[in-house]
Amino acid sequence: MLASSRSKPSQLGEAELAAKAGSAGRSRAARHESPWEPYIYLLPGLLIFGLFVALPLGGTIALSFTEWDGYGSPLFTGLSNYADAASDPLFRSAAWHNLLLIPYFALLPAFLGLLPAVLVQQMKLRWAPLFRVGLFLPYIMPGVLIGVVWRWLLNPVFGPVNAALKAIGVNPPTWLGDFRLALPTVGLIGAWAAYGFCYVVFLAGMQKIPRELYEAARLDGANGLEEFWTVTLPGLRREMAVVLSVNLINALRVFDVIAATTGGGPGRETNVVALHMIDSAFKINRVGYGTTLAVLLTLVTLVLSLLVLRLVGGLND
Repeated sequence: MLASSRSKPSQLGEAELAAKAGSAGRSRAARHESPWEPYIYLLPGLLIFGLFVALPLGGTIALSFTEWDGYGSPLFTGLSNYADAASDPLFRSAAWHNLLLIPYFALLPAFLGLLPAVLVQQMKLRWAPLFRVGLFLPYIMPGVLIGVVWRWLLNPVFGPVNAALKAIGVNPPTWLGDFRLALPTVGLIGAWAAYGFCYVVFLAGMQKIPRELYEAARLDGANGLEEFWTVTLPGLRREMAVVLSVNLINALRVFDVIAATTGGGPGRETNVVALHMIDSAFKINRVGYGTTLAVLLTLVTLVLSLLVLRLVGGLND
């Protein structure tokens, strides 16, 4: 008894000494900790961002205020390039074509992706993973490859699409050479390439919706369509914001698919801002004006994307 009572105070004393030693060590470490240490960890990422994002962006904005042919020294001209863009009919026409492509690139893929996602989620199909991979594959394909493949498929002479239409007695049109059909055809190609991305995003969003909400809706007598409107769609608000904003960006900056299918033709019926920007900078050597179009396209894309996110609800929570 006496031995145990003597050992307890000694153990307590050792614990107090260890606690004091630990606190002293922590205080010494805190005194030696540099206030710049967090920035040291951020430095690699900041360097990469500065070299590959901030520096090129700053250079592009600076060139937009100059007249430069790509060879000599840039000549500062102020806002003259922006004034030229405001009065350029080709730029207005190209911007209008981009706006016409928004329903094809943004809204149609969202609808086409939402429909199979709802069916797969409700039916619990066993082959859903394979279905998911097959639909997502076009989204990861290069745009030039997509354009080349579809140009072959829609070829008016030996294309399989027109051959199938002729086999059933339908006179096929010249899809990419018709002044009325070229832009909608390119838009449908863009919708085909993007709806797999929408499908994957929507399917992932549906899996996080609590099943209790569907059970409560069924207890209230809701049918499948009412469950979709009252539970599924509100639960996919964030995913809808992401899908629409990403597809909107793709519609405004589209270049590779159009360059590989129509090249902006027939005439200028499928000419878009990105094509006009490239032509201005590298075909007629107005690099300053081309960078001006790039800056304007970036600003419009940023504003419209933020507007879509706020309207759909992605920035409210």
